[in-house]
Amino acid sequence: MQILPKVVPINELKNTAQITQTCKESDVPIIVTKNGYGEMVLMSIPLYEKTIAEAQAAALVNEALDEIDSGAEPVEGQEFFSSMRVKYGK
Repeated sequence: MQILPKVVPINELKNTAQITQTCKESDVPIIVTKNGYGEMVLMSIPLYEKTIAEAQAAALVNEALDEIDSGAEPVEGQEFFSSMRVKYGK
């Protein structure tokens, strides 16, 4: 179940201490509205980093699926990790 983002009007940004605390405590982005329309998104650095990491992982998975669709031969997980250990010496 996905939690909906928090929505706050832009005038709440005047209280920087409160909005900073809300950002730190929130597990979802905060949408800032102006005249009832979305204007910007605020989020904590950890949430931002998590969001970027998830997007990068999804992009890599999609790239791999595209390669398979183009005829590349899939590799079993154990085989892949073994080849990486050999290649990088760990």
